[in-house]
Amino acid sequence: MTKKVLIVDDEPHIRILMEQTLEELEDEGVELLMAENGEKALETIKREKPQLVFLDVMMPKMSGFEVCSAVKKDLGMRDVYIIMLTAKGQEFDKQKGNDVGADLYMTKPFDPDEVLEKAREIMGLK
Repeated sequence: MTKKVLIVDDEPHIRILMEQTLEELEDEGVELLMAENGEKALETIKREKPQLVFLDVMMPKMSGFEVCSAVKKDLGMRDVYIIMLTAKGQEFDKQKGNDVGADLYMTKPFDPDEVLEKAREIMGLK
């Protein structure tokens, strides 16, 4: 089964940055998927069943919290590992993240090495 990582952010430059950060994984057979808003993210998660989702918190149409809640609670997809991405200085409610079932948080701007390492670990590629 192909391993998949979904990158969700409404800012194109963040998606590109994340894709560049994670493109090494493609050599290891991982498919990188993109979505630019919460609605698209949810459709993609249902259809593609990625193992790992990098999910921006603040997005139009549907927030990261709403997407996370839909995936973990409504769809019961507990095996999808969700990392919430939040901008530095943004008021981020960890409790809310925990309530919707987020697995981890990372603050933007992030350390690319850390992102890649975490992704490898979660995908079992270490």
